[in-house]
Amino acid sequence: MLVTGLGSGLSPIAPGTAGSVVAVGLWMLAVAGCGGNLACLNLTAAAGVAVASLGCVALSPGAILHFGRSDPKPVVLDEWAGQWIALMVYPFGGYFVPGHWPHLMIIAASQFMLFRLFDVMKFPPCRRLERLPLGWGILCDDLFAGLYANICGQALLWLAYART
Repeated sequence: MLVTGLGSGLSPIAPGTAGSVVAVGLWMLAVAGCGGNLACLNLTAAAGVAVASLGCVALSPGAILHFGRSDPKPVVLDEWAGQWIALMVYPFGGYFVPGHWPHLMIIAASQFMLFRLFDVMKFPPCRRLERLPLGWGILCDDLFAGLYANICGQALLWLAYART
């Protein structure tokens, strides 16, 4: 259940996308739980990245044997880690307050789409990182996809709000 992201990776259709949806949902719970404290949210996301990354690297060798593939689709802890990187360190300004969810929903939706785009497109060095042994190859391409999504999302947010 852990390596499959609480079972989300067992989805018969687009398991990586299903895993990313669950990761965004967990991030939204962290948003609510942190009550407007950005340091709390970013520390929670960073801890999530660390735990998901360690879990992916530690549990993937067994999953590779179990599923009989070098990068088993049901393994989605890598998607969790990458998705949370995509959602980290956003300049929420006054929008990060209870009751004002539209701004947060736009960020969550746009970062979900950007992460999935970068995860599928495999821009350099992602394709090469997939060749790393065992869990490292499963994980590292998603970490870079999350980084690319974060940079792109930050730039788009800055462009959108620079005019206001």
